Amino acid sequence: MTSAQSRSASSAASSAEQPWPVRTVSMKVAQWIDRLGSVWVEGQLTQVNARPGTRTAFLVLRDPSADMSLSVTCSPQMLQNSLVPLTEGSRVVVNGKLSFYTGRGSISLRATEIRAVGVGELLARIERLRALLAAEGLFDPRLKRPLPFLPGTVGLVTGRASAAERDVLSVAQRRWPAVRFEIRNTPVQGPTAVPQILEALKELDADPHVDVIVLARGGGSVEDLLPFSDETLCRAIVACRTPVVSAIGHEPDSPLSDHVADLRAATPTDAAKHVVPDAVAEQALVSELQARSAAALRSWVRRETHLVEQLRSRPVLASPWRALDDRADHIDQLRSAGRRDILRAIAAESTTVEHLRARLTTLGPAATLARGYSVVQRVVLDGEPEVLRSVDDAPPGTQIRVRVADGAVRAAVMGKDK
Repeated sequence: MTSAQSRSASSAASSAEQPWPVRTVSMKVAQWIDRLGSVWVEGQLTQVNARPGTRTAFLVLRDPSADMSLSVTCSPQMLQNSLVPLTEGSRVVVNGKLSFYTGRGSISLRATEIRAVGVGELLARIERLRALLAAEGLFDPRLKRPLPFLPGTVGLVTGRASAAERDVLSVAQRRWPAVRFEIRNTPVQGPTAVPQILEALKELDADPHVDVIVLARGGGSVEDLLPFSDETLCRAIVACRTPVVSAIGHEPDSPLSDHVADLRAATPTDAAKHVVPDAVAEQALVSELQARSAAALRSWVRRETHLVEQLRSRPVLASPWRALDDRADHIDQLRSAGRRDILRAIAAESTTVEHLRARLTTLGPAATLARGYSVVQRVVLDGEPEVLRSVDDAPPGTQIRVRVADGAVRAAVMGKDK
């Protein structure tokens, strides 16, 4: 096929009847990539291959937060003349132009400049990310989940055969021998650390038997601790349903994982102390609480017994009938006094009645008649006799009745004496 035919084929739309050949596709891809021009790329060097006597050095630039990498080529002098040694694990910013090799179908970045990312720039980026996560509320204490008092299984993400692993296991098992661990050994620095830590974190969070997860690592430089300030890892820690303890570095170290985790431990040893209780201390506390409870119970029983004794010693309980007896005696006394007062009053009134009777007898009509007086009454027909009070009321011939002491006589008025 001539070049004109190739251009004609490349300009025509592909179909099942008229497919593009591989070379056409490769050429189109190369053309599109060539249009991208120069780019700046940031990543971490995972491979540095610069053999003596060669004119090209081959590098692999990896994304710290994802399982992605890019091939880079450059002049060996660029590596040799760098002010900061460029080794595997270095964070760099590369400027170059992408090329697509049609022969093997691969992409490579031809570097024209490589800059090492210094500690100051790393710290500045961490601070910017810290401000971003804080603004989103990922550091809010209200999001922190409490750790279980006695976890059945502890998930541990740490380096293989590391001092941090030994510290966590030895301290935790010494404090609570029955504690169980699910250990995931991952790189804790370098370009592969973040993806593997994320995978381990995902596995442990999905395990229903794991009650708490510990991220542990010993101290190190700012560059060594960079994986634990990765944004993807921080967001994964917040998304975990299982409480996460961050025990990265030593007391002065403060990666971002410490702020998003549910608990920050100063060291891996401190993490073990927070995760599991001390069996000896808990037993001592239980014994102390038992002793205090027993002492409090005995004190309460003594106090209540003393109160009951006081109540029983009171007269109303010591001799319940005594009050009734006292009241009965008092009632008898009141009855006797009442009877005596009534009899005295009756006697006094009887004497008064006798005196009045004697006076009435002395002053009554019968006594007057007995002394020789009489009562003269005028007899009235069809009526009661009327006492004669005046001589004018008894003209001659008037029938009168004279009552004396021993009876009464009837008479007639003969006349009136002057």
